[in-house]
Amino acid sequence: MKLIIAVIRPEQLSDVLEALFRAEVRGLTISRVQGHGGEMEHVENYRGTTVKMALSEKVRLEIAVSEPFVRPAIDAIIEAARTGEVGDGKIMVLPIESIYRIRTGESDRDAVTPVPS
Repeated sequence: MKLIIAVIRPEQLSDVLEALFRAEVRGLTISRVQGHGGEMEHVENYRGTTVKMALSEKVRLEIAVSEPFVRPAIDAIIEAARTGEVGDGKIMVLPIESIYRIRTGESDRDAVTPVPS
C-alpha cells in the first residue's frame, strides 16, 4: 500500500479528478495549501504597496491505494495536471504501514478497496 501525495495547480483539479475516476482510483482527500517550488516570485500591488508574493495557491491530494493502483494513479495525475509550465506540481509516493476503515474495522488492502454499492 502507498500514500500518493500530489500538489497541483488549483485550476487543474477538475481534470485530475476526472482522470483519477477514469483510472478507477477512488477515495481521496483534498486540501488547499500554499507553497513554492521552481516558480519565480511575482510582485503585486496591495493597497498602494508593492508586495512580493512568495507563495502560490496549490491543491494537495492524498490518495491511499493498494499496489496495483499506484502507477495508474500517478499516470492519471501527470496526464491531467501537466501544463508544461513551471509550477505544475509534484507527486510523492510513500509506503503505508497500516490502514483501517473505521466503519467496518477492515484493514490494509480491504480498507483501501472501494466499497461495493
